[in-house]
Amino acid sequence: MDQTELLMLAGSVLLLLGILASKVSSRLGIPALVLFLAVGMLAGSEGPGGIHFDDPRLVQTMGVFALAYILFAGGLDTNWRSVRPVLREGMVLSTIGVAMTALLVGWFVHITLEFSWFEGLLLGAIVSSTDAAAVFAVLRSRGVNLRGNLKPLLELESGSNDPMAVFLTLGMVMLLTEPNTSVLSLAPMVIWQMAAGAAMGYLLGKASVILINRLRLDYEGLYSVLTLTLVPFIYGLASLAKANGFLAVYLAGMVMGNSAFVQKRSLLRFHDGLAWLMQIAMFLVLGLQVFPSHLLPVVATGLAVAAFLMLIARPVSVFAALSLSRLTLQEKGLISWVGLRGAVPIVLATFPLLAGIGKAEILFNMVFFIVLTSALLQGSSIPLVARWLKLEATPHGAEPESLLSDEPETPGTLHVVTVSPDSPVVGRQLVDLGLPAGVLIVYIQRGSEYLVPGGSSVISVGDRLHLLADRVLLAEVERCLAAGCCPVRLNE
Repeated sequence: MDQTELLMLAGSVLLLLGILASKVSSRLGIPALVLFLAVGMLAGSEGPGGIHFDDPRLVQTMGVFALAYILFAGGLDTNWRSVRPVLREGMVLSTIGVAMTALLVGWFVHITLEFSWFEGLLLGAIVSSTDAAAVFAVLRSRGVNLRGNLKPLLELESGSNDPMAVFLTLGMVMLLTEPNTSVLSLAPMVIWQMAAGAAMGYLLGKASVILINRLRLDYEGLYSVLTLTLVPFIYGLASLAKANGFLAVYLAGMVMGNSAFVQKRSLLRFHDGLAWLMQIAMFLVLGLQVFPSHLLPVVATGLAVAAFLMLIARPVSVFAALSLSRLTLQEKGLISWVGLRGAVPIVLATFPLLAGIGKAEILFNMVFFIVLTSALLQGSSIPLVARWLKLEATPHGAEPESLLSDEPETPGTLHVVTVSPDSPVVGRQLVDLGLPAGVLIVYIQRGSEYLVPGGSSVISVGDRLHLLADRVLLAEVERCLAAGCCPVRLNE
């Protein structure tokens, strides 16, 4: 076999093993990222696979690329109605909470290990963000659902705290590599990065929705290619403007996920699968980059830092950040324990390697060990902690997804609305109408044809729209068709 064929075979085998590992993780209650990393380590130069891989720059590039798609998919899946009640708490956790965690870990590393203040703060910044996606994989596999607004709060925190960790890490790398840089000079940078990243994410998300709805592509598969292209475009454009690309991508995904656009359901499924692909590929590559023998010298220090992070730094940061919230002590306690570390810290640990910082390799190995420890201990014990704190929404083993579905109930009365020749909606797509939430168009009767409607379906004169709705909504739909628009967004 030549090199290309061998690379294709090896890559497919590794991805297949990653997929099988996800199945095993759901049964064992261990976060899938741990097994993805284990597969990569076993395939590496010190494992049975014997694949020699040592390229931090490639790891960083692939990690940034993958994280952009993962955050975009997370934004698409974020329901604004569910996160709005916890917006303030989520933003405080993702900014002040992250900064406090980095500061506390940095202080601990400085006083206990032979690290300078800036080196300690660099390690603290790298491990300051959480990975709640892995947490919810564990919760779903064990049939545990959280009470109240805990789940949307953790989702919001996990999707929005990575940009802060990225900024803190880059800032500390700058302070270590450019001694003339002052800490105060970073303040305008963080304000610009966060404000510009949020603004660009919102505007580009709105623009993406308009673009998808207006293009009217001839082939449905091209819509997936279009959104595939939009993610690096948004990230790259934000980065060129010195804004935070990760925040821009996440908010753009959230704006799109809470808007009506063509092929929305199929695109949501596409990006969910793409996010899984990116997670598996990224963790496999991260596992390949690690040499297990290099982890042994940092076991003692790694355990000490991991214990401090899980038992002191994270709880203190959470309780301080949420001191003014109405959350109970039990809820704050669970949020403190759900501090699972994931891919972002390992990717961020490659920045000191590429910057040539003296203790970069020690930092990388410590971060890898901390992530593994956090994932194994916290990830496997979250269901027990939730049950112990009595924060389960349903009895253990029930089906919380079916009981707490976010999908609106569909009215059971079928109505037929005919489009008149003078209706302003003639020639427009269904997605442009903004039909009221709770209205479901079952099919369109056009002469002797019966068409399955989609967001890109164009309305013609004489079309008979067969829809499910109650009489109040029916009257609203008729007004909508007469005016050509409706103030309520399309029910997706």
